[in-house]
Amino acid sequence: MHLSTHNWMRAEPLAKTLARIKKYGYESIEISGEPTQYDIKETRALLKEHGIRCWGAVTLTLGERNLAAKDEGQRARSVDYVKSVLTMVSELEGEIITLVPATVGKVVPDGSEEEEWRWVVDATKECFVHAKKVGVKIAVEPLNRFETYLFNRCAQALALADAVSPEVGVCLDAFHLNIEEEDMYDAIRLAGNRLFDFHVADNNRFAAGLGQLDWKKIVGTLKEIGYQGALTNEFVAPVDRTPANKYPTMVDREPVDISPEQLKFIQDHGSSVLTEAFYADQMRITAETILPLIR
Repeated sequence: MHLSTHNWMRAEPLAKTLARIKKYGYESIEISGEPTQYDIKETRALLKEHGIRCWGAVTLTLGERNLAAKDEGQRARSVDYVKSVLTMVSELEGEIITLVPATVGKVVPDGSEEEEWRWVVDATKECFVHAKKVGVKIAVEPLNRFETYLFNRCAQALALADAVSPEVGVCLDAFHLNIEEEDMYDAIRLAGNRLFDFHVADNNRFAAGLGQLDWKKIVGTLKEIGYQGALTNEFVAPVDRTPANKYPTMVDREPVDISPEQLKFIQDHGSSVLTEAFYADQMRITAETILPLIR
């Protein structure tokens, strides 16, 4: 196992992100799933310069992106988007994409259970064909019920993976597991060798170590099933807008280089654009919590 991180949580130049995570002992990165933001040649050069490899990317399934959409054209555009993320990861010599099949924040289905299952399976199969072509694995990620109504538990993600191909796996996230699973350790065991990725945030979605999750037991269970992939940092610090705020300097009041769509995505997760100092501290705390457990 090794320590990785997402970078979608704060808009900043990739070079700054890479320099920071290298300092704290991260080995790889899951790049934000927005291929138009990255020049492949420049990104490869930056990764090499900082000694960080691309582990993969996460699909930012927001707006009209939805593999379970009723509208055929919308599904087709969503498939094209996922294919573009797969291609980007392949060109960056990464291994995996974390696939969130349905729109984050959407809580009302477009059709019956049977219709929706057919739509999402067929769309994911099309993505899988491209994944095989470019040599990147797909891991279906369940989110908590407040972010999606469709895939909330490991068993549900495995059902989609099984319907597509034995070569499709799942990605689990400790924050979501803690909300949705009867026993998060049994969920990890259920995934077994189909666990392709594991995301890290504490029960309050701050950095690992700032909540109540038992990281020693979580990592021990990952070792028990023989997991060899990344533990990918994905804290989404909730913003306290009251006088009880413990972190009054956490929000960047004048953010730059962030699109309205990205800002909405972050805000829809209950957060905002974080200041450099707060963001760096969360990166450091996760590393100090996780690295001693996986070495």
